[in-house]
Amino acid sequence: MAEIASANLFLALGALLVLAGILSSLLASRFGTPLLLVFLVIGMLAGEDGPGGIEFDNYQATYLIGSCALAIILFDGGLRTRLSTVRDALAPSVVLATIGVAITASIVGVFATYLFQMTWIQGLLLGAIVASTDAAAVFFLLKIGGLQLKPRIGAMLEIESGSNDPVAVFLTLVLTELALAAGATPGWEVAESLLRQAVLGGGLGLATGLLTVFMLNRLNLLSGLHPLFVIAMAISLFGFTALLDGSGFLAVYVAGLVVGNRQVRAFPSIVNFHDTATWLCQIVMFLVLGLLVTPSTLIDYMVPGLILAVFLILVGRPVAVYLCLRLFGFTGKEMLFVSWVGLRGAVSIFLAAIPTLAGVDGAAIYFNLAFFVVMVSLIVQGWTIAPAARLLGMALKRPAPAASRVEIDLPGQSAKELVGYPIANDSFVALRPSALPTWLKPVLVVREGDVKNAAEMTGGLKVGDYAYFLVPTERVHRLDRVFAPLPPDAANAAKRLVFGEFPIAADALLDDIAAFYDLDLPGAYTGMTVADAFTARFGDKARPGSRIDLGSYTSITARDVADGVVTRARLRFDEVVDVAQMRATAPSKSARGGRLGRRVQRLLGRETA
Repeated sequence: MAEIASANLFLALGALLVLAGILSSLLASRFGTPLLLVFLVIGMLAGEDGPGGIEFDNYQATYLIGSCALAIILFDGGLRTRLSTVRDALAPSVVLATIGVAITASIVGVFATYLFQMTWIQGLLLGAIVASTDAAAVFFLLKIGGLQLKPRIGAMLEIESGSNDPVAVFLTLVLTELALAAGATPGWEVAESLLRQAVLGGGLGLATGLLTVFMLNRLNLLSGLHPLFVIAMAISLFGFTALLDGSGFLAVYVAGLVVGNRQVRAFPSIVNFHDTATWLCQIVMFLVLGLLVTPSTLIDYMVPGLILAVFLILVGRPVAVYLCLRLFGFTGKEMLFVSWVGLRGAVSIFLAAIPTLAGVDGAAIYFNLAFFVVMVSLIVQGWTIAPAARLLGMALKRPAPAASRVEIDLPGQSAKELVGYPIANDSFVALRPSALPTWLKPVLVVREGDVKNAAEMTGGLKVGDYAYFLVPTERVHRLDRVFAPLPPDAANAAKRLVFGEFPIAADALLDDIAAFYDLDLPGAYTGMTVADAFTARFGDKARPGSRIDLGSYTSITARDVADGVVTRARLRFDEVVDVAQMRATAPSKSARGGRLGRRVQRLLGRETA
């Protein structure tokens, strides 16, 4: 009976810790505190040195819990990466997530070798443990700060921080094996191990992702079981890949990429469920890691941990970012910002538990130093991300406001979703209902308690309605700006607002377009026409649908192509734009802005597509 009582007490205390972690997110949102730091502190307070007094030193359980949680988190990271929208950021982010992690680990490892009088293997192992960044911490802090990054920077950070964990795991496991073998393992065996893990992880992830898509679209599962099916597939993929000596973490990330970039049944419910599952995994993992640490022992590591953290923040990460991104044309401010937002998170602490679990001599130093580095990173970098984004000009001047949206999954694979929005006062849809894109198909409206279909909607949409629309899946998130309330200055100029896509001549100069819409035109396109830009970007491979980004919210899409040359194009706005306000700034940049302004004003009377 005593064992049953202990089990019940464990369940009760565990649930209370999770509740405390959930409620603490309110504190983090209010004060801008890195959420990971809050969870770690709660775990430490519940531990043996805190008021909770819980003694926990089970590294095997920590590894099991951390592996399961990290597998779900990485799968979710792949699930949310839409390759069609991040193509320009894909190459630099992959280089930074692979070569960049190796460079960071090497630089920090060499520094640690001399600083702590370690062997080369021990120093490099410590460098590998703290080499990866935490995507959840970065984007949580940006969100509560009310910031949205410029598309290329935001997409690159999202991919890099979500995909660099498998590389850090590779290096940590291999270096742990070398440390156990006292460096006796030949170099070719290390290379062979890395290659095997990468090939098996990538191959099994691709195969399982395709199998998951096939089964989701063919099996008639009961409503609500699709998300559970996906998570079960992800965890089983991780376990079986690891048993075959492949990288389970890489496998689940690749599988998530496949599922997230294919048309699958019940995708909205899968994504919504993963929101909750990922939050729960983060809370549980962070709390367990907080329980595992003994705060009184951290005092002995304070000075070396602070030195290591400062070196990582000011030297290790910036050097790796510069070496990886300078070839992709990033500016100094962009590289500086990417360097600064390299927050360390729970993955580093999780990896630091591996040497202890494996029985490496002196393993305590890895765990305590990694824990201290993470704490310093979250405190110093975590509270300064928003000011750094504003100071360096990485945040959008006009971030998309929040909008209430409901997504309803449709049966089959129609490549469309049914989304519902309330019609808010001073929103674009309320101010200019006739200027809505033609791809936005109204289905029904709930008005004053009555449900009306599209044919019964007399007088158009009205404030207070709750409207449902049939929308192409890839365009759903563009609608938030259309239905969210606009700032008073924009709402007072309703006739000047545009959104959607407009025809544009192939011989229009990009300098004119950039001047008129206050865009930062890439230097490579200066002096080019629209057709010239597509030729420079795609050669003779341009096709209808090929796209060139001109700024944080504007792009040009090829519509008609003849013999590889674009003859007609469309100018696309991904946010609501005040054209008259933009035209007022045009003369300072180009004398041709006025001519283009008059041309675009004529286009505004046409129907958006």
